[in-house]
Amino acid sequence: MKNAPEFIETKDCHCLEARRKARALTRLYEEKLRPFGLRATQFSVLATLKLKGPMPVTELADFLVLERTTMTRGAAVMAKHGWIKPAPSEDARVRAWQLTEQGRQKLAEAFPAWKEVQQQIDKGQ
Repeated sequence: MKNAPEFIETKDCHCLEARRKARALTRLYEEKLRPFGLRATQFSVLATLKLKGPMPVTELADFLVLERTTMTRGAAVMAKHGWIKPAPSEDARVRAWQLTEQGRQKLAEAFPAWKEVQQQIDKGQ
């Protein structure tokens, strides 16, 4: 690699640092949620549906800052597990999801582990 002094500032890139921190936080949540068979994003989807009720895929993806296609693939996996199911919609073109009883139970089981990570982060550990 050639010496490029004009790019020395990139070593302190805020974007890269934010991504590193985000990955580290995600690893903490994933580690605690793994025993419950959940990924961090799946927990967030279940919690969002619990709080907000049935939601169209696009609205859910926007709320969670996910690509619509990523949300659609993730929702299919969660539906296969029985955690969510299609919600009735007045517009047949709109696909919406709702939490199932099994999804509520999964969320309740995993909540203490999620809360433990939240408290750990709040304490700065």
